Amino acid sequence: MINNSAIQFKYNALYKPNQLICGTGQTAIVTGWSVKQTIAKHLPSDNYAVIGNLYSPTRGISFLIRNLLANPYVRRLVILNATKEDKNAGGCQCLLDFFTHGFTEGKSDTGRDCWVIKSPITGYIDIEISATALEILRQNIEVKEAKTITEAVDLVNSYSTKETLEPWGEPLIFPEVEVTPTVLPGHRYGHRIEGKTIAETWVKIIHRIKTTGTIRPTGYDGKWQELIDLMAVVTDEPENFYFPEPNYLPIDRTFLEEYISQILDDSPYREGVKYTYGQRLRSWFGKDQIEQVINKLIGEIDAASAVMSLWDVQDHDKGGSPCLNHIWVRVVENELTLTATLRSNDMYMAWPANAMGLRALQKHIRDEIAKRSDYDLQMGPLITISQSAHIYSDCWQHTDLIIQKHYQKIINTEQQTYYDPVGNFLIEIQDDNIVVTRTTPGSGEIVACYLGKDPLRLSREICADSPAIQANHAVYLGIELQKAWLAIRDGLNYVQDR
Repeated sequence: MINNSAIQFKYNALYKPNQLICGTGQTAIVTGWSVKQTIAKHLPSDNYAVIGNLYSPTRGISFLIRNLLANPYVRRLVILNATKEDKNAGGCQCLLDFFTHGFTEGKSDTGRDCWVIKSPITGYIDIEISATALEILRQNIEVKEAKTITEAVDLVNSYSTKETLEPWGEPLIFPEVEVTPTVLPGHRYGHRIEGKTIAETWVKIIHRIKTTGTIRPTGYDGKWQELIDLMAVVTDEPENFYFPEPNYLPIDRTFLEEYISQILDDSPYREGVKYTYGQRLRSWFGKDQIEQVINKLIGEIDAASAVMSLWDVQDHDKGGSPCLNHIWVRVVENELTLTATLRSNDMYMAWPANAMGLRALQKHIRDEIAKRSDYDLQMGPLITISQSAHIYSDCWQHTDLIIQKHYQKIINTEQQTYYDPVGNFLIEIQDDNIVVTRTTPGSGEIVACYLGKDPLRLSREICADSPAIQANHAVYLGIELQKAWLAIRDGLNYVQDR
């Protein structure tokens, strides 16, 4: 021990420095989902080395451990494991289990080599960090769990009265493996993606972002790949939700159950907790907006003003503003649809939970209208508009593996259905002309007819009249029109799809 409690240290934040509050002491504080400033305001800066959040056991623990290894004078760690969000995410408990039970070599759920924390909660550490370094950390840092902010503050203050401990060794630095994605040309603004289920739509979303998204700095630390104004339309999510088997989504049913309550249920104010979406919808503005929307539609089923807002004008000044900002509910042809606008959306980790939570809200509104009125509405599509739709750089490897395993299967299955909302096109030859008849997708009513000898001109006319035609359908039409032209030129018989 160093017999000088006045010694001050400088925390070397190699990773995510903009997301940390640094002090000059020897105790690191992990606040989980609680607002880190809530603890910092109760402590002098020389009582702690660093204060930071931990949101995810699969993404955040590696950064935390890398920083601790780079700062061997940090000999004490206080982990605040206090909120429902902490319990649901499991990051703090998984970190505690790392120090208590250790780790073993294994693979992530996407097949990446990593250290797997010995915990009932799935947690990973980058394989590039040596096992020896991890053991050094486990043996030389004293770890305490706190269940409340007050308990955490008391623990840190009590440590500050003890003698200064010597560093456990020299700093150990393990550079990250950088993944550079290949970006293809594409639209920057305005995208539309549709799928039957949330899981299917999610794979298509991350494929679109990873293929054509622009790489930008995040404003915090690191980079993200981003598309601006991405609309996702989910048409047929089942009421009990579809989870693939094996489940490749970043959430499971246990997590979802807790997450849905954060959207549907009100919650009292708690120090260190910013808000929940349910709190913003139920009580934040002094009105229960979910009840308002239900009553609005019962009284005026065709209303276009069934709106819920989560944005508070004071969010500009306070910071920590909600990502989900606006919800619009509409009844069209006896279907209740819900459209949600999110200003900033982590499409890899957060969007599946966002979408399922919003779908649960949509069902709640539909069910309450049925209970209180004679309206028996069907569940219409769920639409999300993500103004900044992004994937963080520490998830790029994960997304690549998901895309490799699942994207082509989903597209192949989808294309085998041969369904396009713009309709069907029947191609035949009459008097040495190509005749294309367009029909509705359901009843088969004729809505348009195209006639000519030039397949390029015909395909352009059809696409001009049908700007929303599916890409695979447009390619199919081009092939068939060319075959029809070749049949005319060479005096052959033409039959569509043969």
